[in-house]
Amino acid sequence: MTTELIPKEQEDQKLNVNYHSGSSEAVYGLGLIGAWVYYLSRAKTFQQGVLGFFKGIFWPAFLVYALLEFLDKE
Repeated sequence: MTTELIPKEQEDQKLNVNYHSGSSEAVYGLGLIGAWVYYLSRAKTFQQGVLGFFKGIFWPAFLVYALLEFLDKE
């Protein structure tokens, strides 16, 4: 078993990884704003407004649940 020494130039190099997920963030952001407009505009009380705020944050979960429920129907 041999051990190789890493040259000093390679030691100093850093791996730069850039993730470009701007489109998915934009879709979620627009959906978040749209859900807040929908839920908060229909709120009659402060409690319904708070509930609408949290529903707006978790709108993808409601969407997936409704889709799976729709697909499960026979």
